[in-house]
Amino acid sequence: MADFLQWVILALVQGLTEFLPISSSAHLILASKFAGWQDQGLVMDIAAHFGSLLAVIWYYRKDVLDLLTGKDWPLFQQLLFASIPIAITGFLFADYIDNYLRGVLVIASSSALFGVLLWFTQRYSKNQPLDLKSALIIGLAQCLALIPGASRSGITMTAGMVLGLSKATAAKFSFLLAIPAILMTTTYGVLKLIQAPQSYDLAGVFTLVTLSFFAAWFCIHWFMKYIQKIDFVWFMHYRILLAILIVLTLL
Repeated sequence: MADFLQWVILALVQGLTEFLPISSSAHLILASKFAGWQDQGLVMDIAAHFGSLLAVIWYYRKDVLDLLTGKDWPLFQQLLFASIPIAITGFLFADYIDNYLRGVLVIASSSALFGVLLWFTQRYSKNQPLDLKSALIIGLAQCLALIPGASRSGITMTAGMVLGLSKATAAKFSFLLAIPAILMTTTYGVLKLIQAPQSYDLAGVFTLVTLSFFAAWFCIHWFMKYIQKIDFVWFMHYRILLAILIVLTLL
């Protein structure tokens, strides 16, 4: 029962925070510390991310189909160019990040700092079109999301708004950009799993995939429906409070 509760909370936290600009890694670390859980294991982590991946693919299934059939070649190029920087950076520095950048102060500081930047840059949000140059800049900015607590969606939306994209355009590109990003993350996890196999509970995997799928889909749907009305100052306040809570709890 205890394991099942951990799976449910892990799935919901992963699904709800993966696409909101509030850092899923910070929430997962905090939830585990509060509950006193042991690490859930690489298999369960992959399952939670896979559920989020399926959710964004399903939500943008028409766009994904257009990408796969070559009907939207400009968007395909934009996503490809934007994904290259984080692929290279992740390959070169993944082990360093795991070993040296998962400290409490790093997570808390990046949560607060990038939350302030998210709020500040919304004033630059206009209606500029997304082009290849903008996509590459957003991709370069996405590399900062490798810092725990930074939030991949937050970083990419921040960069998009600085470039003059509307909130909706920046968010949609950020969510589509999550597809190759999460694919790379899960592939990296699977490779590590091959090197060091782990036992796992099939029911737990199914629970994580299913719940994280529905939580992520709901989050994307809600966020895109109200994004033009949302003032990102609320995300800034939340992230600063989260940073304070992380420091007080984990230190």
